Amino acid sequence: MARKTATAQSVQGRAKGTGSKLKVRKGDKVTVITGRDKGKTGEILSVDPKRNRVLVQGVNMVKRHQGPSQTTPGGIIEKEASLHVSNVAHIDPKSNQPTRVGYRTETGGRKVRFAKRSGELIDL
Repeated sequence: MARKTATAQSVQGRAKGTGSKLKVRKGDKVTVITGRDKGKTGEILSVDPKRNRVLVQGVNMVKRHQGPSQTTPGGIIEKEASLHVSNVAHIDPKSNQPTRVGYRTETGGRKVRFAKRSGELIDL
């Protein structure tokens, strides 16, 4: 009998390279918990689940040297760079403190996210 080799499936059953299920979504309020911008808060502009990265408004600003195009004059522009999702934490809607996120099922079968610090719902 031939020996099975490793496939593109990970232990959790997700395909290789798809990343993990993230507990953050576009529009969530988060704070940076480590790195150069530690303590800054902002709203998530985009989420990249394959790379486990998020783009947070006004955080991790970098300068890019951009050549001119038909629509923009070019020059040095400042924009947000992505952060790893492990470097941000949700803001508790009740206390404005960093919190972890849990899931629970409401009556009616709707799955919602809640702040573990206060029990307040994040999904409205």
